[in-house]
Amino acid sequence: MSKLPDGLIAIVKRDCPTCVMLEPLLAELATGSEKLSIYSQDDPAFPAGIPGVIDDRGLETSYRLGVEIVPCLMRIEQGAETARIFGWNRGEWRDFTGQAELGGGLPENRPGCGARNREPGILHELAARFGDTGLGSERLSFAASADIMEICFERGWTDGLPVTPPTEARVLRMLDGTTREAGESLGRMAPDYAECSVEKVAINAVMAGCKPEYLPVVLAAVEAVIDPAFGLHLVLGTTTFVGPMIVVNGPIAKAIGMNAKGNVLGQGNRANGSIGRALQLCIRNVGGGRPGEIDRSTLGHPGKYTFCFAEDEAGSCWEPLATEKGFAAGANALTVIPAGGMQPVIDEVSRTPEDLALSFAQCLGAVYHPRIVEQEDGVLVISAEHERPFRQAGWSKQQVKDAINAHLQIPLAGLVREIDGTPGRYRLEMESGVALDGARSFSASEVAARHLPKFCDNRMTIIRAGADAGLFSAIIPGLQAPSLHPISKEIKP
Repeated sequence: MSKLPDGLIAIVKRDCPTCVMLEPLLAELATGSEKLSIYSQDDPAFPAGIPGVIDDRGLETSYRLGVEIVPCLMRIEQGAETARIFGWNRGEWRDFTGQAELGGGLPENRPGCGARNREPGILHELAARFGDTGLGSERLSFAASADIMEICFERGWTDGLPVTPPTEARVLRMLDGTTREAGESLGRMAPDYAECSVEKVAINAVMAGCKPEYLPVVLAAVEAVIDPAFGLHLVLGTTTFVGPMIVVNGPIAKAIGMNAKGNVLGQGNRANGSIGRALQLCIRNVGGGRPGEIDRSTLGHPGKYTFCFAEDEAGSCWEPLATEKGFAAGANALTVIPAGGMQPVIDEVSRTPEDLALSFAQCLGAVYHPRIVEQEDGVLVISAEHERPFRQAGWSKQQVKDAINAHLQIPLAGLVREIDGTPGRYRLEMESGVALDGARSFSASEVAARHLPKFCDNRMTIIRAGADAGLFSAIIPGLQAPSLHPISKEIKP
């Protein structure tokens, strides 16, 4: 934008009744002693009969001046604005122009209209067009004839499905979803340990199809996997099945339209699908966690595209997962868990809490393999009809866990073999070939008497979710690595 001329500047548009009402008054001002420059946002022939109306249909002047309402009258001195008024008020305009008789035949007041540069969605387009974004990421430009979608595939930025090209305007719009600064660092993301900023997360959230209001959830999920205790490098590098699974708690889940009910672990919900996908794209595009490279999973599972859902707190008789993790009741928080694929539990027979706890334990005992014990975590997603016996009996969530874990104490005798050359001594050897009990050996009496828990420290995560109908629940196995932990984070605005 060139230097503004001294004098008065009026910003108007034909599509504004108040601007049209002021057309004769503007013509009067244009012939006065003080210079008047008129910028029209939508029609350079408006106001009619006034020579030298400046065409601002590109909205650069309106954008750079931060015009919000038209008509807008400004005073410019030595190239800088010194005052402005907007809309129409006879007294204000008279004082502003110094003309005591101005607008005598007009109404006392009339509201203005929203400026075109403030119309929904256009502000970010103008910021991108005029280079005022404040973004630090590298800009790439392509020929108008280029297929941007195919370029994203060719450059390895996608998860195998089409993505939304992250234009500057879209990224700015996404950043409106958080109060955090675009340049704020969330930490370094494995395996490349590249710096991950709010801006980088916003870019990948755009690609994943998120709405701006989802961004705080994505940011919290990224902070969780960056936490060293989550062990993202190992989660990626393992040849097992796991990937990050996000469980969301708090009012934000309902506010952004997340699904906690029917088909909760399936497709069809934009918030669930795009939030989980955004995290996976961040891991790929920021951290460098690409399949066939550091991601060494033998088989993987579909949840590595996206695995995110909300807990059905309103339908649950138990405290939410976030409360278990130490957050206050009603807090917006999430937990990210290294998780494998879903194993269904179909029990349409058990009617008592004791029978159902045994049923769950029998299914959980087969996670990975019946001979694999002392694993990190097992997640049990309990639906409404399976919750009912526990609710009716008044069982707490901890009582459910205790009852299940009581059935998951595996006899050591079935998990050991005799050490070669040392009669009467036995070594723990599970089907995975990994002895989680280290180098310890056991005597025959220990083998006969001892049991080992299926899960480390009898730890198990129970989440209440799913539709109201159906005697079905789901088991989601964790990672075979006792040193790693699910990580919970507050969802900040």
